[in-house]
Amino acid sequence: MASSTTLSTKTLSNAQSTTAATQLIKYCVGIDVSKASLEVCFRSIDIKQHCVVKGSRSFLNQQKGFEALVSWMTKLHKDASTPLFVAMEATGVYHEGIAYFLAKRAYNVSIIVPNKAKKYLQSLGLKSKTDKIDASGLAQMGCDQKLTIWKMPNEETQQLRDLTRCLEFLNEQMTVCRGRLESYEHRGIPTDAVTKQLISLQNTLKKQIAEVQKQVDAHIKVNPELKKKVDCITSIKGVGILTAAVVISEMNDFQLIENQRQLVSYCGYDAVQNQSGKKSGKTKISKKGNAHVRRILYMPALSVVQHDVKPFADLFKRVYERRGIKMVAYVAVQKKLLTTIYTLHKKSEFFDPMFCVNKQKSIENAVIAIA
Repeated sequence: MASSTTLSTKTLSNAQSTTAATQLIKYCVGIDVSKASLEVCFRSIDIKQHCVVKGSRSFLNQQKGFEALVSWMTKLHKDASTPLFVAMEATGVYHEGIAYFLAKRAYNVSIIVPNKAKKYLQSLGLKSKTDKIDASGLAQMGCDQKLTIWKMPNEETQQLRDLTRCLEFLNEQMTVCRGRLESYEHRGIPTDAVTKQLISLQNTLKKQIAEVQKQVDAHIKVNPELKKKVDCITSIKGVGILTAAVVISEMNDFQLIENQRQLVSYCGYDAVQNQSGKKSGKTKISKKGNAHVRRILYMPALSVVQHDVKPFADLFKRVYERRGIKMVAYVAVQKKLLTTIYTLHKKSEFFDPMFCVNKQKSIENAVIAIA
């Protein structure tokens, strides 16, 4: 009798340990997005770090496919107490439909930079690349790591981003049109019909650029909170409304930015070193980030230096004297402009060119007082 009691106690103990060993930490759904379809993999991970595939399927990248995906995930998400996360790769604009659909339904969505996802899959030793492998890798990445939860931009910010990107595209087309017209006029025997078409296209682009610029200004004026932020940013002499609009919209109103270091990295201004042993390569910015922000900050950087705006002009002089390359100094000014814009936006304050000078004087006075 005693032996049977002991046996039952051991069986119960083994069952409890097995249950504890298989206790789930979280579920993660990896979605590889293409224009027409969604390749999906559903994984779970337990307290012993066992990452298991629970299912995989393909869905259409449209409304019906989104609804079918949610229904499928609900069936596999059997333990409601275990959190569910969704990880997907940023694929142009094709991921936005499913990202918005899931975010509106309170799912924990993480959008991963393609280069980061690629490096993670390579670290797993995967040599082949297919949609199924990518979806499985994204699901495993979501299980292994604590990914940042994506926040859906508000409608005003989204519309502002669309307008500024449209304006950027029109300006690029204007540059191309001007170049072609200039080169064509210098041909030995130019065709009048082609010249007229290029001039007509140039005039059309001018009208469209002016119209979109008015729409950007009007959009800012009808949104009081946005206008207040833009006014704070444009208090920097040399920084215009378009610069403020592009930075705010591309940064999603700084919703996911927690500090200046993260902001600098997101925009590709972080320094990349190349040193090993006796080898010492060049240090340069990564440029692995939002190119729209870097493009729009180029002209304001020139302007604040030209107008001798402190502390940007002083920074330019110091870097140029040390490195001897003007472009390196202007990039440093762009980085400083970006972090200053972030600070003004966060604190809703106007720019004070003497802030750094006054701060330095107060520090010096404090040191003197202590001495």
